Amino acid sequence: MTPTSRGRREPSDGRPHFTAQDLLARAAAELLPAPGANPFVPLVADGTAGRGAVAALALEQCRVIPADRRSFLHLAARSARADLPAGAAFFASLAEGEKLAADRLGALLAACRVSAEQERAYEPRAGCQAYPAYVAWLALNGEPADVVLALTANFAAWGGYCATLAGALRTRYGFPDEACAFFDFFAAPAPDLDREALAALEEGVSGGGVTPRTALRQGRLLQEYEGMFWTSLAERADAERP
Repeated sequence: MTPTSRGRREPSDGRPHFTAQDLLARAAAELLPAPGANPFVPLVADGTAGRGAVAALALEQCRVIPADRRSFLHLAARSARADLPAGAAFFASLAEGEKLAADRLGALLAACRVSAEQERAYEPRAGCQAYPAYVAWLALNGEPADVVLALTANFAAWGGYCATLAGALRTRYGFPDEACAFFDFFAAPAPDLDREALAALEEGVSGGGVTPRTALRQGRLLQEYEGMFWTSLAERADAERP
């Protein structure tokens, strides 16, 4: 039994009962983060998180971003080998986005007063690195079209968190625009990427490469691993309080 066919239920004519738009709507409804799922962003929003906790966020991202970029490049290559050009384009765009985001981390680290030596010496938290570890697992083991849905379901919440962080770092912490550019990048609407995600899903659906139950399970796990990221940072912020 191949990974593509495992666990799929198809109608007798071999065509799926769902569309790509159906899947996106279902994922948005089922994977909406619960209130309070992110305990860290509110601490930054009200200015009670110390600068050290914000620095930890930036330092963790210094490891998350390159790891995710390599995972997306691997998914792009797998999609290309499987003759899934829309999927390959989507993952290539994600990888390019991670590169652009990485270029914006230096200004954030500088605003947090993190030296190059401190960056090298920083010890990451397991809870913060669980998310990119699972993305790497998906890159190796997931069906590419399933991974498209799992990742896309997580984008809206991540973008909203980044918008809140960008605003709070300006108003509460006095960070300049260039220090907030990392979060501005992810908070900005990305209609081209949305279109690529839809095209990749449509390609997967038409080729029988999407298993909704599996994709939604993967999306749920990604959401829970991201929750671990924010909870680990919130614990760090609480430990710094007098």
